[in-house]
Amino acid sequence: MSGIVAKWTIDEYHRMIDAAILSDRKVELLKGEIVEMSPEGEPHAYSSGEAGDYLAKLLAGRAKIRQAKPITLPNNSEPEPDIAIVQPLGREYRQHHPYPKNIFWLIEYANSSLEKDLETKSKIYAEAGILEYWVVNLKKLHLVVYREILDGEYTTKQTLTGGIIQLLAFSDVSVAVEQIINS
Repeated sequence: MSGIVAKWTIDEYHRMIDAAILSDRKVELLKGEIVEMSPEGEPHAYSSGEAGDYLAKLLAGRAKIRQAKPITLPNNSEPEPDIAIVQPLGREYRQHHPYPKNIFWLIEYANSSLEKDLETKSKIYAEAGILEYWVVNLKKLHLVVYREILDGEYTTKQTLTGGIIQLLAFSDVSVAVEQIINS
């Protein structure tokens, strides 16, 4: 018997959440599959928290920093990126999680989830039209920046260990890579 996987829609996934079927599990929906999320170790929690605080100060009034909260994508995905930099739409997010049109860029911190973040999630985010996606490799303490989408995939991938990066969404804002890596 082949390994057939049941695929779920976002509506079905929300009904499971509302029915508390998934209440004791840390999961996210990726391309219709309910996937277990890796537990957050101390370096992950520290670095993503510090980076979130830094970005909140840097982008005050211009963007909302959402940490470990769902985003809703059209490819039957509802991941929970470590940091989502989104439009500050206030109470509108009581009605829906941010959609791709609301997202400036996403950041994932990866240790045990590195392969999932570099491979699976980069494809999901590019397919959904997220213009910029960053992965912090906590093992090697470097930042991988994905940009420029062509045919549903990122075409540029840059690895940084320091310096300054200019944002696509806010060209007048410079981000210190060290503040994101928190080495």
